[in-house]
Amino acid sequence: MAAIEEIRNARLKKLERLQSAGLQVYPGELKRTHTVSQLIGEFGALEKSKKEIIAAGRIKSLREHGGSTFFDIEDGSGSFQAYLKKDGVGESVYSLFLETFDIGDFVQVRGTLFSTKKGEKTLEAKDFTMLAKSLLPLPEKWHGLQDVEERYRKRYLDLLFNPEVKKKFEQRSKIVSSLREFLGTEGFMEVETPILQPLYGGAEAKPFTTHLNAFDMDMFLRIAPELYLKRLLVGGYEKVYEIGRIFRNEGVDRQHNPDFTMLEFYWAYADYKDMMKLVEQLFSFVLKEVFGGTIISYEGKEINFKVPFERIEYVALVKKFADVDIESSNKDALFKKAKELGVSVEKEMGKFQIADAIYKKFCLPKLWEPTFVIHHPAGSKPLAKELSGNPSQLASFQLIVAGWELINAFSEQNDPLKQKEVFEAQVAMRKEGMADAHPMDEDFIEALEYGMPPAAGFGMGIDRLTALLTDSHSLREVILFPTMKPK
Repeated sequence: MAAIEEIRNARLKKLERLQSAGLQVYPGELKRTHTVSQLIGEFGALEKSKKEIIAAGRIKSLREHGGSTFFDIEDGSGSFQAYLKKDGVGESVYSLFLETFDIGDFVQVRGTLFSTKKGEKTLEAKDFTMLAKSLLPLPEKWHGLQDVEERYRKRYLDLLFNPEVKKKFEQRSKIVSSLREFLGTEGFMEVETPILQPLYGGAEAKPFTTHLNAFDMDMFLRIAPELYLKRLLVGGYEKVYEIGRIFRNEGVDRQHNPDFTMLEFYWAYADYKDMMKLVEQLFSFVLKEVFGGTIISYEGKEINFKVPFERIEYVALVKKFADVDIESSNKDALFKKAKELGVSVEKEMGKFQIADAIYKKFCLPKLWEPTFVIHHPAGSKPLAKELSGNPSQLASFQLIVAGWELINAFSEQNDPLKQKEVFEAQVAMRKEGMADAHPMDEDFIEALEYGMPPAAGFGMGIDRLTALLTDSHSLREVILFPTMKPK
């Protein structure tokens, strides 16, 4: 740290020298005429015309050779070599550049293009301007940091030095854009619902609590947009979606971050079977748009998104991989079995939370190719509708790929009396100690009583999807600024 502080002090003196010379070190205006990508793409014509151009970017390298200096400038579109001659700009100006400009500074360079004897495309500087003086030195070695968390804490440096990291976030942007394009083509309307809510709901999760001073009332950061989106179905919209931040005050690991991005959409006059077909179409579209095909590689293994995806019953899956019969087991028997299997469970957990803990340990890791896990036990999803002809199961599915739970979807419960019964049962479980049971939402029940059409709903974590499609082991690799514990 002492060495870095010495460098910072030296650069502060350089800054003072520039200011003493009457130069603006952080000017409010610039006059860039071409990006680096334009210089490269239009080089032949620009060189031939001897047209004067102005480029701008960060100095990434400096190479002095007697009375001339080569330096690379980098903007968001690429890197380009610039050339400064003592004879061209004058000795005093040339000396000022060498003595006060550093790697990491942002500069504006005016001049004309030429090719060096080695054929290097180069901008010969007629003059230059400081755009922003960097006071801290860029690290020489960043990719090989042993403290990987430092890359996440200082993502700006991670992006500067690791092109593959930068590419992941560009791919993430394209993934989100393609999702919007697909949903728009299918007739879905994008909407926004409250992030700050008087009552949280739409999932079984612990919320973050805050206080609204204006109304002197406690509020919650949303754990899901579901109940508001379904109110819009009551209001007459048939296809709505939202992409937004979700907040859950729970654990942090490679598949979980306290705030994350979720895509939820709701489709009136459709059921979970219609939704599965739409999901297959969605993945085909996104993969072809962003990656050019339906086969990707994840952690050294191939994943083929060829449709149709395999469908497996939830109960059968748990029976196959954990040898547990969920339907014939009560809570106590399931709790005992989970303990025997080495699954971490707590006494206050409900039957289906225990079953889900067993499922996540023994079943999820076994599912590599895209698989719809269908028909979860009745009672496991408080907002889902029971399966026609089989009230012990739900009209539901999850999409699992490479052990990642990407999608949770089902035919939505639109019977207000049944929904209220389920909420009451959840409230009873909360009193028994299940902290993340769903609360009673009287306003939502009232909305249902006005009538909500039959509908299918869908929720997908954008971060998990991006991690999978970009071959990233952890969500932290695809969230620009993941939640970090203070040093």
